[in-house]
Amino acid sequence: MAKYVYRFSEGDKDQKDLLGGKGANLAEMTKIGLPVPPGFTITTEACRAYMRDGHVPPELRVEVTMAMREIEDAIGRRHGDFHEPLLVSVRSGAKFSMPGMMETVLNVGLNDASVKGLAEFSGDERFAWDSYRRLIQMFGKTVLDVDGDLFAGALEAKKKQVGAATDVDLDAEDLRDLVETFKQIVREQCDREFPQHPREQLDMAIEAVFGSWNTERARLYRRRERIPNDLGTAVNVVTMVFGNLGESSGTGVAFTRDPSTGHSGVYGDYLPNAQGEDVVAGIRNTLTLAELEQLDKKSYDELLQAMRRLETHYRDLCDIEFTIERGKLWLLQTRVGKRTAAAAFRVATQLVDEHLITMDEAISRVSGAQLSQLLFPQFDGDADRQLLTRAMAASPGAAVGEIVMDNAQALERSNAGANVILVRRETNPDDLQGMMVAAGVLTARGGKTSHAAVVARGMGTTAVVGAEELDVDVAAQEVRVDGTVLRPGDVIALDGSTGEVFLGEVPVVDSPVMRYIAEGLDAGLAASEDGATEELVHAVDRILTHADTVRRMQVRANADTAEDGRRARERGAQGVGLCRTEHQFLGERREFIEHLVLAEGDQAREAALAELLPLQRQDFVDLLEAMDGLPTTIRLIDPPLHEFLPDLTELAVRVALAKERGEPVGREEKLLAAVSRMHEQNPMLGLRGVRLGLKVPGLFGLQIRAIAEATVALRRAGRDPRPEIMVPLVGSVRELQIVREEAEGILAEVGREAGVSLDLPIGCMIELPRAALTAHRIAEEADFFSFGTNDLTQTTWGFSRDDVEGAFFADYLENGVLTISPFETLDADGVGALVVAGATGGRQTKPHLHLGVCGEHGGDPESIHFFHNAGLDYVSCSPFRVPIARLEAGRAAVMAGEDATA
Repeated sequence: MAKYVYRFSEGDKDQKDLLGGKGANLAEMTKIGLPVPPGFTITTEACRAYMRDGHVPPELRVEVTMAMREIEDAIGRRHGDFHEPLLVSVRSGAKFSMPGMMETVLNVGLNDASVKGLAEFSGDERFAWDSYRRLIQMFGKTVLDVDGDLFAGALEAKKKQVGAATDVDLDAEDLRDLVETFKQIVREQCDREFPQHPREQLDMAIEAVFGSWNTERARLYRRRERIPNDLGTAVNVVTMVFGNLGESSGTGVAFTRDPSTGHSGVYGDYLPNAQGEDVVAGIRNTLTLAELEQLDKKSYDELLQAMRRLETHYRDLCDIEFTIERGKLWLLQTRVGKRTAAAAFRVATQLVDEHLITMDEAISRVSGAQLSQLLFPQFDGDADRQLLTRAMAASPGAAVGEIVMDNAQALERSNAGANVILVRRETNPDDLQGMMVAAGVLTARGGKTSHAAVVARGMGTTAVVGAEELDVDVAAQEVRVDGTVLRPGDVIALDGSTGEVFLGEVPVVDSPVMRYIAEGLDAGLAASEDGATEELVHAVDRILTHADTVRRMQVRANADTAEDGRRARERGAQGVGLCRTEHQFLGERREFIEHLVLAEGDQAREAALAELLPLQRQDFVDLLEAMDGLPTTIRLIDPPLHEFLPDLTELAVRVALAKERGEPVGREEKLLAAVSRMHEQNPMLGLRGVRLGLKVPGLFGLQIRAIAEATVALRRAGRDPRPEIMVPLVGSVRELQIVREEAEGILAEVGREAGVSLDLPIGCMIELPRAALTAHRIAEEADFFSFGTNDLTQTTWGFSRDDVEGAFFADYLENGVLTISPFETLDADGVGALVVAGATGGRQTKPHLHLGVCGEHGGDPESIHFFHNAGLDYVSCSPFRVPIARLEAGRAAVMAGEDATA
């Protein structure tokens, strides 16, 4: 039979799954001899049984009775006694901290009779009636579902009636009247009397805490924090100790270090003559712990000793709730304290220097998400700002600039030296030029995985997307929002961390940590304004340096240009994992693609390709020179060819209008016929990738020759280019075999002409389920695999990345089908299983097959841990995410118990 109740003396801090965080830590404090009021924890298993069956397990009541009697024996008072009543608190406590999301009831056990006994026993009539009114108020709201505003309104009315500034100014008679008012509210709202039997109160409170697990606010919080819905909460029943027993009593919260900065010292708040909820409710101004020292030196000294013991025991910053009852200190809760990103890095290295943790532990105490917060620029918090709208934060940072509404405006104004914000209804590949020069991107449509969001994150450009209040009228060259009309040239500011859009300029503050990442330690320290910031820069440097020494996986970058490559190297990238060559065909080069499409016969097609060869060769010379000595994986052209051609509808209209005007349309009519012929209903599953390379003779050959000739040129110049040729969208080993045969022939030919050997690695992307499942065969023709998890997610789920988020992702998240977009964090169960299958199959054929990942997930912290455990050799991400990936790859190795230096 399941055991549902554990005394504090029976548990420890490692039992959070069963006892919840609060219960496990109360047990741990009891275990090490700190002053914890007697109590017990009802397990999360009991809550899950309640959620499953719709009622409290019958045997739980028996276990609660046994535990309550043990408390009564220890305290020497009885729950329900009229003369010296034992009161308890009933508090939630889930495995993961959910502050303020679930319920607490204090003073359980008071009734009309025992309140008089409490007054006599304590010698303080006011305290007794104050405790009773608190019970009715909390019990009424939490357990009986009475509108809390009714109680709050009655309390305010009473204070106003007697001229009391705060509730502390109400005397015993006032509180006795308030109790009667509160009981009347219960009577009117619930059609029943406030329960007088202490055990009934206890049972109802326990069930109410169970029920609070599924309140709307708790579900919303879990969705945001990605906490599973089936964990349930534990319930802690704790002997009441009273901070509202006069001026020698009080309650407070303490931190062993400053959670905002990480600085050592005494930090916290104290409120005399109060109970715990008064501190967080903000109904009175709190005192500092330094002021507590003046009020009660003995309790202050005991608190500091307890804080030191807890920090030493947990070896981390601790958050402590405490109560002083007539000079006696009691600890009611502790946990590893939440902290800012800056504090996390400072505290981790401080604890290393104090010899409380190792450097391996230090990198496990920080996260890529925290490092990300330190890298991106932020608006000056002291500056005035006017909020225009708020939407989805898609790519962090702070951007200020003039509104531009198309590529031409963006290029013109940026060439003139202006910072620009590209504002569009939504973006598509045609907007890439504008996005590349923009300081920020703002769209009226789309989600976190829309084109604008994905591309902006990849480029490190600030982006806010899905601003539905925006009416973007390109024809009128206006952006309208809530009565405000903006036009190109007007200045706005985007906060990509909050999704806020401001009217006018807002000063931007550079991050010293970003300066360190991009330019080195000296630059970061030079940008620091004080010793605290210098300490932070040093802490980040130490932790990143250590992560680099322990990680097994390499970190490469997605880089399409030489500038991307240089930026990646500055941030510690060990190569390029993905060069998307299609980006080299945009802009002015579109006309060369049109020549290729319109070419009639082999000779014309070869001439069109010959036009592109020197341009492609120079692209690769520039990139390989920037990445000299490092592997550079170049993906052959991937998207459908028609993406580089005019829009079918626009072209048809243009041709029709030209005909009406009697203008010549020969070339455009031919182009229209070609575009119509190539048009597909679902191009992402059509003629693209390797299929395009096989369908259009010479297209892949052009790129392979350009890579080969660029390699020869750089070697002759004394450089060390290390290109790798990657074939996209392979689903069959035969596809790869055909391309490989062509590639080897071209490499041999160029090598013979140059008098060098060009034995370049040739591999493929694994981005189709079939490729993952037949990887053992594809590996026969591949020197390496790179998992393209963007397309693998699309083809596994049957999702179109550009469409599904706005269409139904919100409903899926609301209903728990998804906890996060699978395009942000890898779907480990589905897509991840295919990654493992592909890795296993590939190495079954070639045990030392090099494996990497180059999708959007290569820079996602949680996904990086999955790739480490799956045995991949490297991840590739945007240059701006390289430091985050370096840190997370190190954390993954440490948390998996590996030592790359061994």
